[in-house]
Amino acid sequence: MNRLLTFILFFTVFLSIYGGLHFYFYWKVIRAFDIGTAFHLLLILILFVLLLSPVITNISSNTDRFLATTILAYISYIWMAFLFLFFSIYIMIDLYGLIVNISARWFVTPAILRLIPEAKTIFIAVILAIAVINIYGFYEAGNIGIERITIRTSKFPPDMDSFRVVQISDIHFSPTNGMRLAIKIHDIIKGLKPDLLVSSGDLFDGGLKEKEAIIELFRDLETPYGKYACAGNHEFIHGIEQTSEFIERAGFRFLRNECVEAGDFLSIAAIDDPTVTRSGNDPPVSEDRVLAAFSDDRLNVFLKHQPRTQNSSIGKFDIQLSGHTHKGQIFPFTLIVSIFYPYMDGLFDLGKGSYLYVSRGTGTWGPPIRFLTFPEIAVIEFVKD
Repeated sequence: MNRLLTFILFFTVFLSIYGGLHFYFYWKVIRAFDIGTAFHLLLILILFVLLLSPVITNISSNTDRFLATTILAYISYIWMAFLFLFFSIYIMIDLYGLIVNISARWFVTPAILRLIPEAKTIFIAVILAIAVINIYGFYEAGNIGIERITIRTSKFPPDMDSFRVVQISDIHFSPTNGMRLAIKIHDIIKGLKPDLLVSSGDLFDGGLKEKEAIIELFRDLETPYGKYACAGNHEFIHGIEQTSEFIERAGFRFLRNECVEAGDFLSIAAIDDPTVTRSGNDPPVSEDRVLAAFSDDRLNVFLKHQPRTQNSSIGKFDIQLSGHTHKGQIFPFTLIVSIFYPYMDGLFDLGKGSYLYVSRGTGTWGPPIRFLTFPEIAVIEFVKD
């Protein structure tokens, strides 16, 4: 029952917000153009279908209709990006218009109103601007950068001078993130020659036609100290059984609220994302209990999907590797994400010998585009102090 109520609440909030964005678009269209009754009704019908398209896409992703799911996903999520950018740009234009109108009434001559273009001109200009951003956004989403971080440590064996950890995060393998992205990620990782490969959550979303081929591609990646993954929120949203099967068959050891020794000097721990409680799965496990297995004389790597820190944990790990934020993925959503996640991207010194690194994400969720938030693969190089 708790799971059902959570779903109903999420669905209601989502439709309310997303429906509001659709109404805003509709309002701008009818203000900019003099449309007839037939087109008016057609516009309402199209917007209603687009409003429900993410839900339809999610349902379709649980079937074997891969072509239909892929087409639906691209239409649904590109429209989602378009609508968000439309609102973001237009709300600034509305604010500008409000300031000009107030100035014309109270401070300056009414002639200043000429500085506001007609509604049709504004609408067309906004559409063109969004088209340019989306085209560029496809390029940015596919242009995976390499972020290199160096951390000094005294926890190596006598015969070791460095240790390389490669982090991927938030790939979201799905109808819009398939084999082409997998090959690119595979080739980059292979060239980096990691000692340890980790995924900090949201590796797989479902609805993937090339699932078996991608599994084989990732199984091909061999590292001296293994491959490990933790559970992000999407591992539970799309079914922990299905996602864990993908992760494990791809050659990762899927750590769930546990700590393991990965060598004579290395320990790795991970905890489940808090979504585990909202999805009706097992209750969350204490982070303190999981990290109690860490030893001060070992290099301790902690995988935690969301970049949140717990005061009692600082000092127990050498580095916490997180993701989840995508750095907002599409600016200016970045500004909203930064409010909820102060540790949004990059390296943070938490004190007591503990660091936090937050990935911008290697793939995309939803819209297969990014804007001012390049995807990344992180290389954390531990060197002897």
